[in-house]
Amino acid sequence: MARSSGSKPPSVRASPAPPVTQSIFAKPKTKASKRNDDYTSEGVEDNDVFLLPGSDYQVLFGVTILAAMVRLFRIYQPTSVVFDEVHFGGFASKYIKGKFFMDVHPPLAKLLITLFGYLAGFDGEFDFKEIGKDYIEPGVPYVAMRLFPAICGILLAPTMFLTLKAAGCRTFTAALGAGLIIFENGLLTQARLILLDSPLMIGTAFTALAFTSFSNQHELGPTKAFEPSWWFWLVMTGLGLGITFSIKWVGLFTIAWVGSLTLVQLWVLWGDYKHVTVRLFAKHFMARLFCLIVIPLTFYMAMFGIHFLCLTNPGEGDGFMSSEFQSTLNSKGMQDVPADVLMGSRVTIRHVNTQGGYLHSHPLMYPTGSKQQQITLYPHKDENNIWLLENQTQPLDIHGEPINGTSAWFNLPERPYIQNGAILRLYHQPTHRRLHSHDVRPPITEADWQNEVSAYGYEGFDGDANDFFRVEIVKKKSKSGVAQERVRTIDTKFRLVHIMTGCVLFSHKVKLPEWASEQQEVTCARGGTLPNSLWYIESNEHPQLGNDAEKVNYANPGFFGKFWELQKVMWKTNAGLTDSHAWDSRPPSWPILRRGINFWGKQHRQIYLIGNPIIWWSASAAVAIYILFKGLAVLRWQRSCNDYSNAIFKRFDYEIGTSVLGWALHYFPFYLMQRQLFLHHYFPALYFGIIAFCQFYDFITARIPGVGLKEHPIINKAGAVSFLALSTVAFALLSPLAYGNAWTKTECSRVKLFSTWDWDCNTFLDSYEAYNSLQSAPAVAQTTQPSINTQPAPPVNPPMGDAQKAQVPIVDSKPQGQAPAAEGKPAISGAPPQRILSREERVEYRDQNGNILNEEQVKALEGKVEFKTRYETRTRIVDAQGNEVPVPEGGWPQDPAAGVAPPHPDVEGVDRETQKPLVPDEPIPAAEESVEGEKEAEGKAAKPASENTEATSKKEEAAAL
Repeated sequence: MARSSGSKPPSVRASPAPPVTQSIFAKPKTKASKRNDDYTSEGVEDNDVFLLPGSDYQVLFGVTILAAMVRLFRIYQPTSVVFDEVHFGGFASKYIKGKFFMDVHPPLAKLLITLFGYLAGFDGEFDFKEIGKDYIEPGVPYVAMRLFPAICGILLAPTMFLTLKAAGCRTFTAALGAGLIIFENGLLTQARLILLDSPLMIGTAFTALAFTSFSNQHELGPTKAFEPSWWFWLVMTGLGLGITFSIKWVGLFTIAWVGSLTLVQLWVLWGDYKHVTVRLFAKHFMARLFCLIVIPLTFYMAMFGIHFLCLTNPGEGDGFMSSEFQSTLNSKGMQDVPADVLMGSRVTIRHVNTQGGYLHSHPLMYPTGSKQQQITLYPHKDENNIWLLENQTQPLDIHGEPINGTSAWFNLPERPYIQNGAILRLYHQPTHRRLHSHDVRPPITEADWQNEVSAYGYEGFDGDANDFFRVEIVKKKSKSGVAQERVRTIDTKFRLVHIMTGCVLFSHKVKLPEWASEQQEVTCARGGTLPNSLWYIESNEHPQLGNDAEKVNYANPGFFGKFWELQKVMWKTNAGLTDSHAWDSRPPSWPILRRGINFWGKQHRQIYLIGNPIIWWSASAAVAIYILFKGLAVLRWQRSCNDYSNAIFKRFDYEIGTSVLGWALHYFPFYLMQRQLFLHHYFPALYFGIIAFCQFYDFITARIPGVGLKEHPIINKAGAVSFLALSTVAFALLSPLAYGNAWTKTECSRVKLFSTWDWDCNTFLDSYEAYNSLQSAPAVAQTTQPSINTQPAPPVNPPMGDAQKAQVPIVDSKPQGQAPAAEGKPAISGAPPQRILSREERVEYRDQNGNILNEEQVKALEGKVEFKTRYETRTRIVDAQGNEVPVPEGGWPQDPAAGVAPPHPDVEGVDRETQKPLVPDEPIPAAEESVEGEKEAEGKAAKPASENTEATSKKEEAAAL
């Protein structure tokens, strides 16, 4: 609510203007308040959190201890990679090894995670490449790496307590807010894993605390301005903004919140012309400019300075960056090279637009089209990138006869410079073929306006007219001077125009299949865009260009050049994350907690990110009630009602409105984004929603007089305890999904209130005793074929009558070839040695509760429901006499690799040593059934969020053909 200073309006209005002109700081008639004729806010007390009574600090300490107990409980489980630990654990490995990577998030939280791992002895050798990959055997200090997000999650509770106290709330209300943070299942789940959201939350919360404290000092009026506490909280606000923005760009929304309220403060100051001179206003403005812009920006850039100092070696992400950027990395820099390019020069040619891949060929043929030798774009230095530049005709000797051979240009009396418009042939020396194009469609981009580019010919072959390309220097992209007249190394940007067809050599981000090692496609395009048609020469050798020849090299971009380039690449990459994900969701579903995210599933346990519904819905309700209140207040204001003359009314509107503004600025911008979004993107908005709820509760129970609640403090305390108890019950019911604890199907089904809460209760066992037997039973001899992801899809409930149930047939396949247990050592406790029965297949039909249906029940339901098929692999065990051993309660122990997600498609270059599940024999579905196959099952499995942060593939590194 904007505040302005001025005199109190007359009691009888002379015009129908609304009472907006009435200042909330107008001088009351009492003598004691005559001094409040400045910008001091009415009804505000000094809520300095450093001056709280001792009892409040005791509560603060207790809240912190409770938060630590909840956050650190069994933090060691699960003992394998979970969800986006694939990305952020992998980044820690690259930091330690100094390998450059590209991520869409700023580096602060990743650096701190790395620091915790490094101090605990992490050497960076573990690759984090797959969800479910074991931490224990390789000795990864994953608990230490999870400890940093956990500490951030612990600190979130006392920060909420202090923020509410700074906002003027009662101690029990502040404790209620802290308790809601502690027992929020979604925040708990994020705080126990190697993820960025918990650090982001503490950064956002610290900023909210600092700015709330600063606002409190500001509203106390001129007597507090520029005092030590005023400066301290303003500086802390700027530091908080820098921290938040350095963790994730979501910090921009926090900056928008602080910036909006700062503009309101400046507007109020500008209106107090009696006490705030122009010079004093300028002082206020410059203080905020320095603390809220200069400090955050400096801190943000400093984090990237540390980032660049750590990542000095080439890595999988350097392909995102320009050649100038790459040249600053170890072993990526190059010696000075001759500036002039001559006929007969041996050169490497780089593409300008798509991260500077090299024009490349290798002795493999296209499987389609002309079936001539492949031309690709390859991101690494390799001898197959070398081309010799030939004129369209051979040079003549002193007798006027052609000088044959590729060395014909080496000893000419004059240097044959390559001028703008020169016609060339590009000879690929490693394979003795020339760059070639013709009217044949490319293998992937089969568009009429694109032609195939190949390497054609053999050693000694003179070539044909389809080998001719004209050099067309693009002057506006080339360095001014000589580089715009003739081809110069690095400085000249040019196009290669095919003489016979008029198309230009072209490349884009389309990758060829595995038969070309997934290298980038090169075509000849008619009307191709200029950026994708630009090339330049990076390396250059010629016998006539000795040591005394003019040399050039890449210009060092310096810190600021590298910083700005990385920001642009991060923005472009972040905006490009538009692919769908099995567990993504859109903003309308977040406030109502419609669905969560499957993080991990293994050994009949599951981690599923879902919030505490009591807390989420209460926060959403508080926001909705305030919006209704504000709408009604505006309508009454327009009708000249005098509501804003009441100090409590104004404080209610401003304080809760501030929090709701924070909720809105952290929520509504996501509607503008087309990229992948997940439930955890709502957490900062949820935090402000919880603040709004607590403030609403505090006003109702302790600050609004006349309703009978303020006069009875016990109501505030009892209500806070009761609501917190209800939230704790909801937390406990859903806690197995956050901790990855054992759970039963019955308990799981009981708390699954909505079908959109799509965790799978069939993952869990029928009883807790089954988990005990599962853990106590020695491992059964494993088959040579590892288990695949056995997480089933949730049952599908098609519309039907009450008497009908949805059915899920299960194809039960029994693998063969399992090695028997060691002689004399029973694989099952108390049982003789066993062996695996031969492979069998059958179809079982079950209802949504897992009950097996007999043939008559199935036949009665045919045509009434749609059947889905789920594949599972089971093993029957027999003893030495051939008698089948009954399946113990809870089933046989699982393969440790079972239930994990497949390798994530966004993480390229999977470690060759990483074992991958083999594809099982395809089961035979029952007739007239719709089949949900392996791909559909994978869609239900836990996957890391798609970040597309790897620029190149290890396959490419190994495929230097």
